[in-house]
Amino acid sequence: MAPRDFRTRLSRRAARAGVFLTEDLAAGLSAYYDLLSRWNQKINLTSLTDPDEAIDRLLLEPLIAARSLPSPTSRVLDIGSGGGSPAIPLKLAAPGIRLTMVEVKARKSAFLREASRRLNLDRTEVETARYEELLARPELLEAHDVLTLRAVRVESRVLLTLQAFLAPRGIVMLFRGPSGPEMPPMLVPPLEWTSTAPLVESLRSRLTILTKRPVGRHVDVPRGTLAH
Repeated sequence: MAPRDFRTRLSRRAARAGVFLTEDLAAGLSAYYDLLSRWNQKINLTSLTDPDEAIDRLLLEPLIAARSLPSPTSRVLDIGSGGGSPAIPLKLAAPGIRLTMVEVKARKSAFLREASRRLNLDRTEVETARYEELLARPELLEAHDVLTLRAVRVESRVLLTLQAFLAPRGIVMLFRGPSGPEMPPMLVPPLEWTSTAPLVESLRSRLTILTKRPVGRHVDVPRGTLAH
């Protein structure tokens, strides 16, 4: 698809989803999608073949989710980053965040590093590892404000492990489809369900937010609010 045709399609889909795109954001999303499409011909980064569905899921869902970031400078850890969504569009929408993408497959990690370089994403790192291996890195524990998950099988054991990376009152952002209850049944302390809200109507997708309840003596620290 020609870049101009893609930008037109992107703008139309964004307007339908109630998302406002600045020129810079539209340009960044277009460059990311073009790079993703080119690499997808060599390695399997996404199975989506319908352009409208790809735009809605890979680009617009993260833009809508960005409204739920607790701060424009949040520290974000994305698990199982794969082809870079939701992490990279989230970064493009909120360039002030500090982003770490975790991807175990070396070729996909190579794509994530190339995309970060080509899109000039500062304060962005890629960890080629299983998230369990990162538990041995003390500097990563309770060091993030936001943890994002898509296409990762969410079980009680997984959430219990992943919450170790979240600071007290940090949030988990779960990108979910239309099925299942609003409150996930697999929750275990210290994670609590906060909300479930729609993302893109055409996909009937939802964003579920979980909050890490403080344990012990933690002082409340005021948080900023990301401007919509």
